Amino acid sequence: MTAFLNHFRFEFRTGIRNRQLLFLNYMFPLLFYLMMGFIMVDINPMFLELLIPAMMVFAVMAAMLMGIPAFLVTAREEGIFRSYHINGVPPSSILSVLSLTTSIHMLIVGLIITLTARPLFNAPLPINWVHFIVVTVALMVAMVGISVLIGVVSPSTNFQVMISQIIFIPSMLVGGVMLPYEFLPEAAQALSRAFPPTHAMNAYKELAMGVSADFSAWGSVGVLFLGGILAFGLAIYLFNWDRRNEARRGHPSLAFIALLPWLASMLLS
Repeated sequence: MTAFLNHFRFEFRTGIRNRQLLFLNYMFPLLFYLMMGFIMVDINPMFLELLIPAMMVFAVMAAMLMGIPAFLVTAREEGIFRSYHINGVPPSSILSVLSLTTSIHMLIVGLIITLTARPLFNAPLPINWVHFIVVTVALMVAMVGISVLIGVVSPSTNFQVMISQIIFIPSMLVGGVMLPYEFLPEAAQALSRAFPPTHAMNAYKELAMGVSADFSAWGSVGVLFLGGILAFGLAIYLFNWDRRNEARRGHPSLAFIALLPWLASMLLS
């Protein structure tokens, strides 16, 4: 436990002292939040109603998809994980510490957004704070699982960036952050349910903000938790200490199993 806490403290401080991580965890999501608050609300006043959930989703998605996989791939390529392996640090501890530290940074960002959205933009606050927290945790579980799995199975930084963008860009377009779910064509609605932000926004709307959901809100929460836990478990199983190590327990293609909850969610109505 002492080793875990020391590792946690080190990674948490790194997230603040490292300029790249500081930008990804704090500056990028907060600057985007201010831009959306001052510009997007004037373009689309309806956006104000869900400003807080939308910016929470964006912050978590951007920081985790861009930060976690890159760290894992770089650490593996530089041989950092070999030293962890020699000192008996298990893969579950490595992935858990990274996930927890990033999640705490996101909670701080979320708190800043929640506390400033009303005085700055007169955005409505959640009407059910317990449900708001539950959905936020579900969102972070989903994005942590996906992010660590991408980092574990990616053979290179370029591949990792490509996979992260394949998830990030469609999520921004059809995930309910920029464009409401109900405005999408029927085919695009079905596709959007394969992405975590769609389920997070759907759950936030009904459970936290008091707005009618587009489909089962609690079903969305379940999909977020299930998808994240499955992906995290696969990441632990497929973890590779060194890119030259051929003794991994499973082929990286097993990562496609993590798609099952999201593909199944496309059947939700």
